[in-house]
Amino acid sequence: MLPEITQQLQNVFSQALNSIGVRLEKDVTHIPEPRLERPKVAEHGDRATNIAMQIAKAWGLNPRDLATLIVAEVKTMASASELISELDIAGPGFINLRLSQATKTLVISQVLVQKEVFGYINKHENHPVLIEFVSANPTGPLHVGHGRQAVLGDILSNLLASQGKKVYKEFYYNDAGVQIQNLGISTKARIDGFAPGGSEWPENAYNGDYISDIAKAYLAGATVQAADIAVTSHKDETDLKGIERFAVAYLRNEQDIDLKTLGVLFDNYYLESSLYTDGLVAQAVQDLQTIDKTYELDGALWLKSTEDGDDKDRVMRKSDGTFTYFVPDVAYHGSKWSRGFHEVINIQGSDHHGTIARVRSGIQGIAKARNWDIPKNYPSYILHKMVTVMKDGEEVKISKRAGSYVTVRDLIEWSGGYQDGMTEQEEHQALVRGRDAVRFFLISRKADTEFVFDINLALTQTDENPVFYVQYAHARICSILRSWGGDESELTKVNFTLLESRAAHGLMQRLSEFPQLLGDAAKDLGPHAIAFYLRDLASDFHSFYSADRVLVDDQELRLARIALLVASKQVLKNGLSLLGVSAPEQM
Repeated sequence: MLPEITQQLQNVFSQALNSIGVRLEKDVTHIPEPRLERPKVAEHGDRATNIAMQIAKAWGLNPRDLATLIVAEVKTMASASELISELDIAGPGFINLRLSQATKTLVISQVLVQKEVFGYINKHENHPVLIEFVSANPTGPLHVGHGRQAVLGDILSNLLASQGKKVYKEFYYNDAGVQIQNLGISTKARIDGFAPGGSEWPENAYNGDYISDIAKAYLAGATVQAADIAVTSHKDETDLKGIERFAVAYLRNEQDIDLKTLGVLFDNYYLESSLYTDGLVAQAVQDLQTIDKTYELDGALWLKSTEDGDDKDRVMRKSDGTFTYFVPDVAYHGSKWSRGFHEVINIQGSDHHGTIARVRSGIQGIAKARNWDIPKNYPSYILHKMVTVMKDGEEVKISKRAGSYVTVRDLIEWSGGYQDGMTEQEEHQALVRGRDAVRFFLISRKADTEFVFDINLALTQTDENPVFYVQYAHARICSILRSWGGDESELTKVNFTLLESRAAHGLMQRLSEFPQLLGDAAKDLGPHAIAFYLRDLASDFHSFYSADRVLVDDQELRLARIALLVASKQVLKNGLSLLGVSAPEQM
């Protein structure tokens, strides 16, 4: 139901209760807002409320008797007669209502007028929201877990923006530490002619074929351009630091390409290394020491994180003088706050759960030292579980290129049916199909649930494939509209009240839920709800199309049904757009 209709109905029942309470000399100062819910059985009506059962005891009345008074009062109200066609009482005091035909069809004219912004909030907030996601080490290609995170973060950003949020997307590159050193050592080993499995191969080296690709590019004197850096190889086989810098830039560029193929772009890339060069890590540690938030033990520096609910204190600086990985995270969040991002959402894998308490404890410490009023639950976290990839009925665990895992690029190419030897156009189409499948599939479950990605299902063009099912609904509507051949701009003048069938009512009801669906999903940080909704909307369209012939001889009825299809097409497209999935007009 449209949000404004819900509000109007709530006002009707509130006014009715107020009138009854005054008449009966009851306390009307604490009447709760009436809740309107869809009955479990459609035959019971369009909406139901249990408000009589909520307050009857306080007023010393039988719930059903109070419901009778409410219904009688509502029937006297002119504002109610425009919204409601029927009212009845069920069970111990439930009030069921049926909406008027004009109320049910209002959604069509709204969609036709608002078009691509239907469901969106026009009033924009001034304070920005920073969403940090992917944030992969630049030591290899992105794996499918990064893919789930990229899709989740990007679609959540779209969703929040649609609801008036000013969203800023940031990728935090972990380009410092032991893993980056191992990347340089691995690349140098390849440059020196060594290979995995040999006696000279370093113990902690990366084994994937991509290391060989980096070595060849370095020896060729290549220039690699990532989002915000460019590095040219000097071909010096002894310059380990130079090799390391080149390898990092090479892999950052590779990750950029994969993210772009997936349809994900960022507003900013923040480097972990800059936290050290800019002195932010040192400043954070000093601040924590200044307020007595740390102590020395066994040659290490410890954070008193138990003061903030952690299960034990945590080492910040090890006895060898290096910092543990959560320390730059604390400094990084200090940077977020100082840059004006007072609402921050971090999207990470579920294996990061244990770091939340220590990071928040460190943030509270530097906030105290700097007189910042940072909420204790800053930042917010969304933790996602990993993805299992199935192909031909078997789990796929290894990509030759990556060495030990399935990459995002693998997933896109497999899901789109990409093959070597395709023409440029065929390759583009395959990558679009793959992108659509990956984005829709990876957002079709709640982040905290396991997900099995079935490559064979992604390639199937049947109703079992959810992205195909939704896209086909859009394409089918486009086909009907082409057969009609009329002017859509004239449809706002149509008599929508002719749409009286159950199938039409079900489809209009689904359309009217879209704005509330987006609002609730944004509030819950649950963009998966959009994918659920689109499947339901596609199902309602198919049911309507099967039940009600559209291109009938009766011109008024034909135009009314065409208008409903145009509205359905628009909402399908709006939802797919938020998911970053294409809405094809032919399939």
